Amino acid sequence: MLDYAALGALAAVIREGSFERAARALHVTPSAISQRIRLLEERVGCALVIRDQPCRATETGRRLCQHVDQVQLLEQDLQGNLPALAQAALGVSRASVPVAVNADSLATWLAPAIAAFAAGHPVLLQVAVDDQDHTAEWLRSGTVLAAVSAMARPASGCNSRPLGAMRYLAAASPAFLQRYFAHGVGAASLALAPSLVFNAKDELQSRWVRRLCHRHVELPRHALHWHTARAASGLLDGLSAAILAAGRTGLLPP
Repeated sequence: MLDYAALGALAAVIREGSFERAARALHVTPSAISQRIRLLEERVGCALVIRDQPCRATETGRRLCQHVDQVQLLEQDLQGNLPALAQAALGVSRASVPVAVNADSLATWLAPAIAAFAAGHPVLLQVAVDDQDHTAEWLRSGTVLAAVSAMARPASGCNSRPLGAMRYLAAASPAFLQRYFAHGVGAASLALAPSLVFNAKDELQSRWVRRLCHRHVELPRHALHWHTARAASGLLDGLSAAILAAGRTGLLPP
């Protein structure tokens, strides 16, 4: 049998980033957290926490944290179906639902949807931000339970549903246009003009340049999909319904 107090301590350390902050979150002493982690590591026979700044989970630790997340969702569902159990659980911390999203979605259509969902449900959403072509890797590795992704094909044990598409427009200030594109936009001028890239994984503009220079110009756009782990959870289903509804409102048809 797994010690869920120890599992809760492990999840808190990874979520908070240190033993001290985990202790404050769980209202215990740091030594109690350290003892629970040590006993759990002895039980499973390997290290679970990389004691760094911040603390990180080992592969086995990550799998155990994922298990804790799923158990918390199941417990929240059970409390919803059993009022007496919910009454007895008053004061218990909310279930954590880790999700991965792309920055463009978070800055536009997605933030109001997840804020509204979290306000009406006993859940804390932990949002990780990555490029839309890479968020599915977070789900595939078990780091999150759901993700907004440009990939349509779901990972093993996951579901994928289309959300809609985002349209991007190439934009620049009048001064920038005059300096770099006074004689038009083409391969030569684009090779000299600096551009704003979200991070090293962001290939959106390079794809746009290839389209512009080698074929008929088309406004760059990518379709988004909502991936979720196949966990039987009413909370996760409710979050999915909220995200899909927001996609229908804020995105172009897929």
